[in-house]
Amino acid sequence: MQSLVGSRLPTFTEEQIEMLKGSFDFLGLNYYTGNYAANVPVRSGNISSTTDSMVSLSTYDINGVAIGYPTENDDFFVYPRGLYNLLMYTKLRYKNPIIYITETGIADRKDGTIKHIEDLHRIDFYNRHFWAVQKAINKGVKVKGIFGWSFLDDFEWASGYHLGFGFHYVDFENELKRIPKLSAIWFKHFLNKSSKKGIYIRLSFCMLFIAFTLVKSK
Repeated sequence: MQSLVGSRLPTFTEEQIEMLKGSFDFLGLNYYTGNYAANVPVRSGNISSTTDSMVSLSTYDINGVAIGYPTENDDFFVYPRGLYNLLMYTKLRYKNPIIYITETGIADRKDGTIKHIEDLHRIDFYNRHFWAVQKAINKGVKVKGIFGWSFLDDFEWASGYHLGFGFHYVDFENELKRIPKLSAIWFKHFLNKSSKKGIYIRLSFCMLFIAFTLVKSK
């Protein structure tokens, strides 16, 4: 970083450097998808934080194969292995700190209907990523919490209200009515299960519960 960013980095006194060492309580990691990275040997154009890494990122490999399962957000693919790799890298690179996954989730492209409340793909997303986190924990990574993005469908930057990440559907055409999606029901039962038998039993129970609910509703 020092060689690539150079004079744009802030400077610190020796006293400040000593104060900063080990001063964080935890590391917060946001994870939505993975990317392939190709080396960019020479920077051209405007030099900024977007070019400092000197890599070209893509969700497709050199053969045109996607890194994971597609989602309704064109930039994000389902790739739980990337979360596991990120956690393992952070453990090794930063001396095994306490970690909170401060954001993770999957989007729906909203079309004015409430069909998105049957969001089995979101349940599958969290199921796969919880397994990845459990695998990392079993390898000694100190993950203390996960924050799913998000509780409600909300305003998503450049996508506005066209993408919904929420566990609850927000009907913007009907006085902002909030409707729990299937993932909200799944997550509730996941959290309420006894922790004595661990994450594995919780996930299995919740997937069976959702399957039963769908069959019963038909």
